[in-house]
Amino acid sequence: MAHRLLVRRIWTLSVKDLRCLPASTSFSTSLRSSTAPLFFLSPKRTLSRSLPHTSRREVSFNVQDHEDFTERVINSELPMLIDFHAQWCGPCKILGPRLEKAVAKQKGKVAMAKVDIDDHTDLAIEYGVSAVPTVIAMRGGDVIDQFVGIKDDEALDSFVRKLIGQ
Repeated sequence: MAHRLLVRRIWTLSVKDLRCLPASTSFSTSLRSSTAPLFFLSPKRTLSRSLPHTSRREVSFNVQDHEDFTERVINSELPMLIDFHAQWCGPCKILGPRLEKAVAKQKGKVAMAKVDIDDHTDLAIEYGVSAVPTVIAMRGGDVIDQFVGIKDDEALDSFVRKLIGQ
């Protein structure tokens, strides 16, 4: 899905850039040279210039740096789940989608930040992460609860409901 969106954006940008060329511009290749007009540049045939925008709120986001963590997690008005993970961690790859699913069920009542411990070692040390996956529940900048390892879907739903106070 992400690949398709990327290809669409590249295609849209490429076509938009080509539309800026004069209609009499011709392209030549090593195989043949042509002076034929580029029919796809005519105003009669236009392609969509933008992708459809959705108004849904993102379920999760990747933390970029310590400042981003402070701004989007610590200062968040929503309760937050912080998933400390690593690219090389097998259990992390299993838990991540399950957590996103549990957060999505709450329909915007909670958000999730993903922190790669290899990229943000300082945050992992600050929050006492000694093993991955570690999930920390935070509300108003305060740690409410945490767990280490994998949990089943029912336990994750319960953990998220506890965070939002249900």
